[in-house]
Amino acid sequence: MNMNENSLGHVHLAYDKLLGDYQCRGRLDLLNIVLIGLSNELPEHDGQYELHRLLGTLLSKRLSADEKLNIIETEYDIPVVDDIRRDVSVMCNLSQGIREEGREEGREQGIIIGETKIIMNMYNNGFTIQQIADTTGIEVEEVKFIIEGSAFVLA
Repeated sequence: MNMNENSLGHVHLAYDKLLGDYQCRGRLDLLNIVLIGLSNELPEHDGQYELHRLLGTLLSKRLSADEKLNIIETEYDIPVVDDIRRDVSVMCNLSQGIREEGREEGREQGIIIGETKIIMNMYNNGFTIQQIADTTGIEVEEVKFIIEGSAFVLA
């Protein structure tokens, strides 16, 4: 997703005789790679980009579950039964939950990094561990742990 344009490529092995007349006995058709690039926007519904539109619909962050199901049902004649409707809804909610977890984790990491920088700045400017703990509201043992961990990382 998020490519500049839709694309499709096929990578496969081919045997080229460069020297001699040895017959390759291996199965060269075992390795096939299909590369499908999806752009940010859904392509129009036509034969050329039909696969791109279907995959783009399924993987879209912009479309709601109902919009996805409507496209699947009307454009691809895939019957959308209650099981599929429920699964797509769960999938969309799951991706939303993952996104929210990621944001929360990022906020937590930002706070931890910020606290560590403050603690290390205070420590490097001559504050005692007790003064750092009193000022930041962080337990003495946690301040010691952060200082020791940061000194190890910086060493």
